[in-house]
Amino acid sequence: MTDLIAKTAIDKRLAEILTPVIEDMGFELVRIRLMGGNTPTLQIMAERPEGGIEVDECAAISNAVSATLDVEDPITDAYTLEVSSPGIDRPLTRLKDFETFEGYEAKVETSDLIDGRKRFRGVLAGVEDDEVLINLDEGTVGLKFDWLAEAKLILTDELIREMLRARKAGAVDESQFDEIEADGPEEE
Repeated sequence: MTDLIAKTAIDKRLAEILTPVIEDMGFELVRIRLMGGNTPTLQIMAERPEGGIEVDECAAISNAVSATLDVEDPITDAYTLEVSSPGIDRPLTRLKDFETFEGYEAKVETSDLIDGRKRFRGVLAGVEDDEVLINLDEGTVGLKFDWLAEAKLILTDELIREMLRARKAGAVDESQFDEIEADGPEEE
């Protein structure tokens, strides 16, 4: 199966080392990329199994990953570590992502030409066996997950509204806090 989480040999090696660390902390690896430059950047995207991640959780993952990489030492040169959420217009890297985000607009690119094209833009229509379904203007197509090279959600007003609504719904559980008594100032 195509691995959209880790593409290159070094990314796959890093995923092999770091996935257990991230999963032991209760998170899932969404994507890992070692990107070149003067100082390479190791980009890790992670989230809770039910979705979402907070800044302090990214920091905890960063600390655990740093400690593991210091021991394993798979990257010989200096690099910058960046741990983040997948974001609203997130990459779709796992088959389950295409089910989770059914009904949202996405861009999908295949490794090889499929009916004369590599790029598809439409509304995700779920998964059937090992195929990603996408509604295009000309109809629904099924693309085998193994054929995919890249896929990501398209930032739309609907997607932003839904993510804000989901975030607000899970924002604060007020039952976790003590009652505040507002009897006014105490008299002596």
